Amino acid sequence: MNKSIKMIVTDLDETFLRSDKTVSDHTKKVFQSFHDKGIKIAYATGRGNSAERIAPYDFFDGKIIMNGAIARAGDDIVYNRLIPYMTARPLLMACDRRGLKTASQFGGMQYANFIVSDVWPYITWFEKVDFSKHALDAENLYMLVDNRQDVAFIEKHLPDELWLTVSRDGLAMVMHKDATKTKALAELARVWGIKQSEIAAFGDDLNDIDMLEYAGVGVAMSNALDEVKAAAGCVMEYSNDDDGGARWIEENIFVVST
Repeated sequence: MNKSIKMIVTDLDETFLRSDKTVSDHTKKVFQSFHDKGIKIAYATGRGNSAERIAPYDFFDGKIIMNGAIARAGDDIVYNRLIPYMTARPLLMACDRRGLKTASQFGGMQYANFIVSDVWPYITWFEKVDFSKHALDAENLYMLVDNRQDVAFIEKHLPDELWLTVSRDGLAMVMHKDATKTKALAELARVWGIKQSEIAAFGDDLNDIDMLEYAGVGVAMSNALDEVKAAAGCVMEYSNDDDGGARWIEENIFVVST
């Protein structure tokens, strides 16, 4: 066993999860075996509480959600960076006037200007709201964008204390400037007494780049975007549909017996 790695952090969609949002038995076995050896395992995702529904596995010691707005070590919140509603309101209203499907997320609820289940049928925890009257702080904001002009519009109205990332599927996510996967990961590692050099991170999309650059070993999936591959220290030959993370663990850390 390679004892230099004491923590694995993985993105979920298109990384830990297969394209159909399932997880193979082999991947479950490898990650469980890794956990049983006392190595910490966490996921870091742009998802909110819905992550619990698609990745409910007991081997996750830590959970980073909303691109780093919140991090949990077990059941304890160890990192929390919310967007004040007075900061969010002008941006939400501007995007609403432009006709963008827009939402503010907090506590597992989505407060949106559209029927969220029309876009994602599995999401039922939402409320349609008037942003001019919405007065809740947010874990993050998101907009559905169709083109570069939409992104430029959001950037024009983006407050200095917030930052924007756009995923490959046209989801523009806005977070507090201190809500990043890296900062949340660094706090988890500090809580667990793990050095930066002892972390291996897996990812595929633009919002994973900072995490891959921060980790001692940053690993891009074979299905990752080119920008992600360029930023990673290692590019694996396997995709999320080929047990990529599990295979990397077996090839570089330890082999799980069949």
